[in-house]
Amino acid sequence: MDQIVALVSGGASGLGAAAARAIVEAGGTVVLLDRDGQKGKAFACELGQAARFAETDVTDEGSVQTARDWALSEFGSITAVVNCAGIAIASKTVGRDGAHPLASFQASVDINLVGSFNVARLAAEAMTENDPDKDGQRGVIIHTASVAAFEGQKGQPAYAASKGGIVGMVLPMARDLAAHGIRVMAIAPGLFLTPMLEGLPDGAKEALASQPLFPTRLGRPEEFGAMVNTIIGQPYLNGSVIRLDGGIRLP
Repeated sequence: MDQIVALVSGGASGLGAAAARAIVEAGGTVVLLDRDGQKGKAFACELGQAARFAETDVTDEGSVQTARDWALSEFGSITAVVNCAGIAIASKTVGRDGAHPLASFQASVDINLVGSFNVARLAAEAMTENDPDKDGQRGVIIHTASVAAFEGQKGQPAYAASKGGIVGMVLPMARDLAAHGIRVMAIAPGLFLTPMLEGLPDGAKEALASQPLFPTRLGRPEEFGAMVNTIIGQPYLNGSVIRLDGGIRLP
């Protein structure tokens, strides 16, 4: 695809911001979808003319549809989606305070899984109207899974279930959209130095950084962004999940 116009959910910080920056640095345009208006506006200003911000709740159909339609009015088309909006909840099935709160489990699934599907389905609808490139391609959708989808740890039933749903959604969605020339992929990151981990004590970060096989360190957000650009630029990648984890296998 010659001109990239990407919707990036969770684009105001963390892996979403890294993806957005990488796309802009490669010559593309991004529309950041995020609930944090202050961070979203500031980051869009930092990225410059190639970025816009739309305050969006990915779990709300009307909110995402409004953001999509505004992006189309601003740039004329949508050719890529990078779904990074998500939350991580730590709670055991039965813990010291009793059973896992149902509301927090539902919130994990709603934001991480349903939200990703919501953005993808509405963006894909718009992509079907794009003119195909020389390969017949009209767009690409990139979801963010997690290694927890494969090796969820204690206290991760909600998070692992939501990310496992992402993994399970990739192939059937790719099959659904193949006739329209739209590819679907997912990245399953390992332990990345995002704001969530940056707040941990140094000792805790060092312990986590020792777990990957090689390189023995936490992943860098820009490495996630580079993988996003690789998927966008490689039309033969479709229907798969790529682990980006330094070879880690969660104990």
